[in-house]
Amino acid sequence: MSHKSHAGRGPQAVGAPLDVGAAQVVLAPQTAGAPQVVLLDARADGLDEAGLRARARDVAADGGRRSSRSYRFPLALVAFNDGPIGVDIERVESCDEAFADSIRTPSERMAGWPEGDSDRFFTSLWSSKEALAKALGDALAYDPRRLEGPSAWPDGRSGPWHARALELGPEHVGWVCWR
Repeated sequence: MSHKSHAGRGPQAVGAPLDVGAAQVVLAPQTAGAPQVVLLDARADGLDEAGLRARARDVAADGGRRSSRSYRFPLALVAFNDGPIGVDIERVESCDEAFADSIRTPSERMAGWPEGDSDRFFTSLWSSKEALAKALGDALAYDPRRLEGPSAWPDGRSGPWHARALELGPEHVGWVCWR
């Protein structure tokens, strides 16, 4: 699983919905302090991987708010918020027990193996932790075996933090976390 996150600020008015052109808004700010998340699809614009990354950087720079980006070619997510924010997208891939154990806390392991699509479950768990780690400031500074996944937060909240799974279709999962 791969990850990239970057923070940026530009000239947009704080809290204003962004005009993202052809990008698909997958989460629109519903209340004050809520983020906006856009999905970029390289196939729609005929972009290669480098072009998708450049497009995501341009969208983030035009946002005027804090931003986070994540890529899983041919898709990218760009999230904006007034406060700390992290976003992650992953392609659902095969997840064996060794991978599952490498990302679960002791309490998450005690919950046992999930029923249903375990590949989607563990890819989503990874993505939720990546988004949270990015929002906390540095995804590489956090060991996923010590970071409880936001997917278990009651009502998507833990103290001042919020988390939401993003609907991205059957092949991808995504999460956004913000304060």
